[in-house]
Amino acid sequence: MGETAAPLQGVPMDAETTASPVAACCARLFGDEMPGRDLDCSELPELRLDDRMLLWVDLSQPDADMLDIVWSALDLPQAARTFLEDGGTTPCVRKYSGFFAVRAVATDNDCLSLQGRVLTMLAGHNVVVSIHDQAVPFIDEIRQHNADQTDVGGLCAESFVAAMLDWHLSTYFDAAADFEMAVERLEVDILADRHRDCLPELRRLRRIASRMRRMLSPHRAVFGALSRPDFSPAEDRSAERHFVALDTRFERAMDIVENARELVIGSFDLFSSQTALKTNDAMRILTFVTVVTGVLAVIAGALGMNFNAELFQTRASGFWTAVVGMGLLAGGAIAYGKWRRWF
Repeated sequence: MGETAAPLQGVPMDAETTASPVAACCARLFGDEMPGRDLDCSELPELRLDDRMLLWVDLSQPDADMLDIVWSALDLPQAARTFLEDGGTTPCVRKYSGFFAVRAVATDNDCLSLQGRVLTMLAGHNVVVSIHDQAVPFIDEIRQHNADQTDVGGLCAESFVAAMLDWHLSTYFDAAADFEMAVERLEVDILADRHRDCLPELRRLRRIASRMRRMLSPHRAVFGALSRPDFSPAEDRSAERHFVALDTRFERAMDIVENARELVIGSFDLFSSQTALKTNDAMRILTFVTVVTGVLAVIAGALGMNFNAELFQTRASGFWTAVVGMGLLAGGAIAYGKWRRWF
């Protein structure tokens, strides 16, 4: 499959590699009716694959020497290496002689941080190579999930890439679920009369919804290209069915991400409604107080007129009678307003 290169110290497939800042090469060989077997990357040059085997090599922060060893051992196209080393982050698909490369951006939704994780996959006959410069959380999940699987070797490379892209889409479904929970907590705060402090959170969620859409929507070109009939014109159409199903799942993810923006708009409408209700309550109370004090002012003004009436000759008793009367009038008005639920 290529010239024998200097041995490369491998990392076991089940080892924790996400925390290591150095280059790591993890390889697993899947066979028909047998669980995956971890390989040292120094074994790759002597490895021979048959039609019922699948080799997955995962490279984390690879350096030039590591890429030289893997490319030479697996006889990979040099044009694909140029594509991998260009440092691009835009999702896309490239085809080479007997191989194809896919670049996708997963999301790390820890506390809705939505940090992009670029993952590039190169697939050929029974070989899949995944490369990433940052830790991709679902890579470890795939390793654990396939640790005891005995039928993975029956998959072709295209189907295995489709499975990895499905895990990639799951990161956006998880982010959307966390986003919906954050929106629900915000709406509970709005309804619990804590809406005055909710405007900064609304702005944050609006930015998150926009970022999530900007991260996912460029993948339309990837899933659309993979699902076209001319992408892999072979007799075995199983991979094509997998890519078509994957494209459908991508459209569902886009619908959920598009709905995230509508959720924020709905929360803002709820915020506006609650603010308007509080304003209406305040205006209702102010209006009621204005009416009551206006009536009392009219009575006080009438009592202050300079007519020589007997009522104005009662001195202190007349004064206190007027005060008590106005107090009773104000109390009665307040009780009536409460009964009518004006405030």
